[in-house]
Amino acid sequence: MGSSPIVASGSSGGGGGWCRWRRNGSGGNKNGNFNISNNNNYEGCVLSSTFAYFVFSFVVLGLIGNLYGRYMLIANVRAGINVVGCAEDNEGSWSIGVFFGDSPFSLKPIESMNIWKDESRAWPVANPVITCASLSDAGFPSNFVADPFLYKQGDILYLFYETKNSITMQGDIGVSRSVDDGATWQQLGIALDEDWHLSYPYVFDYNGNIYMMPESSSKGELRLYRAVDFPLKWTKEKIIMKKPLIDSFIIPYEGKFYLFGSDHSGIGTKKNGQLEIWHSSSPLGPWKPHKKNPIYNKHESMGARNGGRPFVYNGNLYRIGQDCGDTYGRRTRVFKVEVLTTHEFEEFEVPISVEEPIKGRNSWNGARNHHLDVQQLSSGKWIGVMDGDRVPSGDPFRRFVLGCASVFSVAIFVVLGGIIIGAVKCIVPVSWCFHNTGKRNDTFLTWERSNLFSSKIRLFCSRLNRATSTLHARIRPNTCARTFILVLTIMVSLMLTCTGVNYIYGGSGAQEPYPLNGHYSQFTLLTMTYDARMWNLKMYIKHYSRCSSVREIVVIWNKGIPPKPTEFDSAVPVRIRVEKQNSLNNRFNVDPLIKTRAVLELDDDIMMNCDDIERGFLIWRKHPERMVGFYPRLAYGHPLTYRGEKYARKYNGYNMVLTGAAFMDSQVAFERYWSKEAEEGRLFVDSFFNCEDVLMNYLYANSSSDSVVEYVRPALAIDTSKVSGVAISRNTQAHYGVRSNCLKKFSEMYGSITERKLDFGRRKDGWDL
Repeated sequence: MGSSPIVASGSSGGGGGWCRWRRNGSGGNKNGNFNISNNNNYEGCVLSSTFAYFVFSFVVLGLIGNLYGRYMLIANVRAGINVVGCAEDNEGSWSIGVFFGDSPFSLKPIESMNIWKDESRAWPVANPVITCASLSDAGFPSNFVADPFLYKQGDILYLFYETKNSITMQGDIGVSRSVDDGATWQQLGIALDEDWHLSYPYVFDYNGNIYMMPESSSKGELRLYRAVDFPLKWTKEKIIMKKPLIDSFIIPYEGKFYLFGSDHSGIGTKKNGQLEIWHSSSPLGPWKPHKKNPIYNKHESMGARNGGRPFVYNGNLYRIGQDCGDTYGRRTRVFKVEVLTTHEFEEFEVPISVEEPIKGRNSWNGARNHHLDVQQLSSGKWIGVMDGDRVPSGDPFRRFVLGCASVFSVAIFVVLGGIIIGAVKCIVPVSWCFHNTGKRNDTFLTWERSNLFSSKIRLFCSRLNRATSTLHARIRPNTCARTFILVLTIMVSLMLTCTGVNYIYGGSGAQEPYPLNGHYSQFTLLTMTYDARMWNLKMYIKHYSRCSSVREIVVIWNKGIPPKPTEFDSAVPVRIRVEKQNSLNNRFNVDPLIKTRAVLELDDDIMMNCDDIERGFLIWRKHPERMVGFYPRLAYGHPLTYRGEKYARKYNGYNMVLTGAAFMDSQVAFERYWSKEAEEGRLFVDSFFNCEDVLMNYLYANSSSDSVVEYVRPALAIDTSKVSGVAISRNTQAHYGVRSNCLKKFSEMYGSITERKLDFGRRKDGWDL
């Protein structure tokens, strides 16, 4: 009524030639509404074919995304972790590491100290020493641990820290104890739990009492607690200040006590860039503000917010601050305090030498560290505890947003593909628009004509459908351009599908190590090569040096001019060990420079995920007396024949593993290989330039009546020699024939191993299927 008829017929209509709808023969009903019943069959047909296309497309893409997620994403499920705890948290995945040095300005991680612990097979102990898993496995579910503060009682160290409760999702104060200078920690439990968030548990002595001043800014006040049964029982001593100060500490200095903290509640305050100082004659107060408050109100990267306990070194006072420039808690900065009075305050930044992580997200502190507490031990050495995170702040939310954006982009490309093949006739069918929903009263029509929003929707739908018709008209059927665009659309859709799955379900992308009995450790990577395989070697070192538990890479150089270690892009030290002669026996030479007990012998033409490597390392730590390999083999039959993995799976068993991809005990395996009993076997290896790994399997089997090998199935393994063209064994049949001869010879020397067959899938971890 009062509106002119709109006919979307041909190219002149707003919906284009495909989204057409018509008036009936009478030109409308008495209310002036259009009758679209004559077009219902047509549009129903269009919509049904379009619906079928969308269902088909999203089912196929969903299946592809499911397969990608199942077989390509790294599961990274830590073994032995409590079901409750270590959930992904938007605040991060903080954990705590220990550092040692001759001064607080030259700290090195605990793994550099070469501390070995037999009970956890940590040879050596490596950071982090306390994680969410440490607390969760001890019965205190935690998503992360952060803000560590040390407290010394003689030779006993106590560590207080924030732990985010996985159930209540608020910060509590946890405590751990060490009796071996920080190498191992016993999780004692929760020292302080309130109805609000707690963090930054600053612990100090005063007048024979032990006090704790945690952050409780969400409560709007700063509280002081006193220990009544140290370290697990505390009582509220008093409320120091009715002010939401964060990351506060108290220090005695030149006859007075000074309280440093930040208040972000004020108008105009720059978050993470504000600092205030208060002074008193006692830590119990009353407190008076510094004359220059706020001391700082500047950019968040300048270290205004406190980042740990202040310390005194060589008579000078130092304050630790946070650099929150790139992300919250990016790193710590140290400032030397030059002037501190009730009226003046001056400090300037000084350098601190703490080993920086270079393994990215595979390092426990690869993305950020925002808290440091250093203290001097009775031995004169300095110990430092630092928290670290492998991902930046808000990483889960960022990945979810990017994943949703990828999924939305997939939908756009699916629509584009449908337009190209003609399955999608229009993007917004006219009957879907509320201005074309059949009979309406006059009041509604009057509102619709005068309503700007309704008009814009009609215009948007019209233009969107016109664009569909125009696009289809320009991409002509049966042309190379149409085929190319269609193929490109399909490829981009697949890529975006996998990208979306990776962002939403793939986790942080970190391939983390697996703890054993609460401890992490490291191993040395050994590879044997020569000058013709430099392309393999450079790619190999760049990849594996980023794996969390790799401490050093030793290249056993058998032939040609050796490269310089500086030629490689490596996150760990690379050592080139040049051998006097080209022999496969060099793989197992005794090397006193190796600093770890575990070694991974890994050929330079094998590429696996770091997660596969870490899983193999965990299994070896559980069974250090065995060889743990990634390629099973079976010696079987009459006559005795060397069989590959396919045959081994057919007979559901293996009794050997390739030492070209296997963990072993460097102290035991190498001495065993170079024993007098193995001399005849080594000569046989040199004569055939083959079978050094077969010999090692026989030597292990001859040393014990128990199982001597374990298999870990890699999620993905690529043989790069097939790409580079420098494979040592090109003729598999001939290669296996030589190895079958080796089996016969070694069986005569050391006894048979055919009865030592192990079944696939016998372990409960499911990694040997």
